[in-house]
Amino acid sequence: MLEDLLEIEENNLPIPNASEWELKSQRLATTSLTTLFHTEPSPRAVKFVPQVLLPLYGWKHEEAGKQYGKGEMSFRQTIHGQSRSDRGFKVVIDRKERKILISFDAKSVDPRHKKWLASVKKRVGLGELNPQPYWGFDDLEHKAGTKLLNTFYVQAEVKREGKKEFYHYTKVMMLQKFSFEGFLKALEEAKILVDFDARTGHNHGTKFRMRQNALPVLYEKKTIIF
Repeated sequence: MLEDLLEIEENNLPIPNASEWELKSQRLATTSLTTLFHTEPSPRAVKFVPQVLLPLYGWKHEEAGKQYGKGEMSFRQTIHGQSRSDRGFKVVIDRKERKILISFDAKSVDPRHKKWLASVKKRVGLGELNPQPYWGFDDLEHKAGTKLLNTFYVQAEVKREGKKEFYHYTKVMMLQKFSFEGFLKALEEAKILVDFDARTGHNHGTKFRMRQNALPVLYEKKTIIF
């Protein structure tokens, strides 16, 4: 898309992708989330997603016995700090301990998942995650601040003709001075979400993702270019 026009090679490195500036482009009127960065929770030695969340809290993959083996499990959750998911997971920000934690509450699980909840009870019990996966403030601030130090936020109208898509870039904003407090508030307000996406055969990585139009709240200085 825009990166191709500017000859910026796509990468997943934790550094800005245009010298000292990150470039984020998004379609106008989209409901899709924009990935900010990938990072696995601590303590890293535990390997929480493949060794704890997937085997102890996972459920049968919808393609088990079809595209994948019969025993294929899935753990897919997109969660935030505003409310719990239908499976009882939530992001909890502990400012005193300076941690962003993942929490589980069995009482908050939707009744339609009662069979899954019964299986969780057999596998590990229905208490809080122990230990709880987390990201320390210092590590995450460094990760986010390095990747998102300064950003050009570009939004485009999209038109499709046949098999081709055409982009009309109509909004450009220059964002400066990343604010970690703004980042935390966005997590609490469900403007930024934590996305787990793993199955038995592959962990697609844990991502911090952003809703449409939320990026400016992460910066102290905002300048509208057009």
